[in-house]
Amino acid sequence: MNKRLLWKLCGTIAVGSVALFWAINVLSLLTEHEMSFIAKEHQETLISYGKHAEQLYLSNDMDALERWLTTIQEQEQTWAAVVSSHIEPLANSIIPSQYIERFSLGRSVEWKIHLYFKENPVMDITFESGNTHFLIRLPQRMRPGAYWKGADIILQVALPLGLLIILSIILYHHVMSPLKQLERATRKFSEGNFDVRVRSCLGARNDELTALADTFDRMAERTGKLIITQRQLIADLSHELRTPLARIELVIDSAERKNTAKEAISRIRKESIGMRKLVEDMLTLAWLENENPLLNEETLDLVDLIDSITEDAHFEFPHHNLTCQLPEHAEISQSNHRSIGQAIENIVRNALRFTPQGGQVKISLEAKDKHFYLTVQDEGPGVPEQHLSDIFTPFFRVNKSRNKTPEGFGLGLALTLRHIKAVGGSVTAKNLEGSGLEISILIPRGQM
Repeated sequence: MNKRLLWKLCGTIAVGSVALFWAINVLSLLTEHEMSFIAKEHQETLISYGKHAEQLYLSNDMDALERWLTTIQEQEQTWAAVVSSHIEPLANSIIPSQYIERFSLGRSVEWKIHLYFKENPVMDITFESGNTHFLIRLPQRMRPGAYWKGADIILQVALPLGLLIILSIILYHHVMSPLKQLERATRKFSEGNFDVRVRSCLGARNDELTALADTFDRMAERTGKLIITQRQLIADLSHELRTPLARIELVIDSAERKNTAKEAISRIRKESIGMRKLVEDMLTLAWLENENPLLNEETLDLVDLIDSITEDAHFEFPHHNLTCQLPEHAEISQSNHRSIGQAIENIVRNALRFTPQGGQVKISLEAKDKHFYLTVQDEGPGVPEQHLSDIFTPFFRVNKSRNKTPEGFGLGLALTLRHIKAVGGSVTAKNLEGSGLEISILIPRGQM
């Protein structure tokens, strides 16, 4: 079974989850990095404190320096100091000059401040002499990352939630879009629009849902065709039954007036037989249309079947010439003798009915590959070209074209077509040169 939708959803969710975790990690690191530095204005403030302390120290006014330090500590709610550092190597140790140049008692105002440390770091603004330093614990108001907790909640909760909602909406739309199309089509179909189809609305998409749409389209096509056919059959049946019923009523009225009961009974019997035949044919046709059976359970010999049909035809039509070109045997399997027999009988009877007395009907049967090819040719008036396909439609007649008014209700060839289809064959018709009609049946030989 096609599982493209499953793999598509799995791939989307897997890739989306990995991309989500990666995005959260990258954004968290970038946000933390950007929030870990002292703001420029605070850096300038700290540097200005250091320069002022250096000026007071160089003026050698220690009292003023002390008062200023006290003021800064009270103002910033922290501690501050000016200290001297002298690096003295012991035991003949050697200290590299680069280390002495970079030596600091605290952190530079440009360095990164770790947001996870509870205590504020000590900042060091070194005087130009290099061995005197202004030290101050970073005031709380200058500490970076004031919005870090909120940003962390957004990154860890709000961002994943938002992205997952967007992903869910995309997946929902991807899954529900064809289902909504199917829902609309089902509603239209239930309202009587049997031409509605779904697959063409889904474009190039190819997954389990399009397979469902294909199944719906096949169901809609078959069900719609059945409903329309049944409606037409019912309408045609009601129309066809009116005529014999009207004739019966006329016969009864005439019998009552003229007191000719015997003749009336004979006429009523004839009309009743016709109506019974009509109802039986209609029931058979409805069964073939609705059930669409595949009749492939029997093995038979076509030659024997045709011989039986022609024997009855000779008796019923003694003034017609019926010639047959048949092989000795024509055995077929996986078929149905009743369906094939009724189909061939309908065609032969039609050919004899429309052939003038003394005319000839030819039946030939030959094997071709995996099929038997049966043709029946008559010498009747033929059928207008535009009606060659219509003659297999229920209740369709071309009486004017055939210059006769035959018995029957126009169901013979319609039943023939359905019977032959039920055994896996096909039926075609064509006009012969001059006059006459040829009907051909292609019958599968089955697995011999």
